[in-house]
Amino acid sequence: MPTQSNEAIGELLEKYKTAVYAKDVEAFLALFEPDARIFDMWVEWSYDGIDSWRAMVTQWFDALNSERDVVEFHDVRTKLSGDMAAVEAFVQFTAVSAEGKKLRSMQERLTWTLVRKGGAWRIAHQHTSGPIDFKTMKVILQRP
Repeated sequence: MPTQSNEAIGELLEKYKTAVYAKDVEAFLALFEPDARIFDMWVEWSYDGIDSWRAMVTQWFDALNSERDVVEFHDVRTKLSGDMAAVEAFVQFTAVSAEGKKLRSMQERLTWTLVRKGGAWRIAHQHTSGPIDFKTMKVILQRP
């Protein structure tokens, strides 16, 4: 069962990447539980429930205009316990032009709490962050 669970979590990561690249709000939100709590590193302290998260995701995808974000997960680690899982990873977002040219990128630390219902894993909690430089008080968006 752990292998099947890890494969299913790998599929969730792929669905996340696909939904972001396609700027598909509904496919992206379908990865989350309706009452998910998101601690995003941008602007708001938290998004409680899918409706508040929908507004932020829609704004994010709309702001890309003709650009797209390519998502890559690095150093993914998973801990499984029954129908719950914790996933931690480094995630890189690379903005690309309509022609596929890399424009800019940033990295975040990511932690998910997942729940499995009906055999499918969904995100019940997402937390993203980046370390803060003591001297500048700015978030560091690139791993060394």
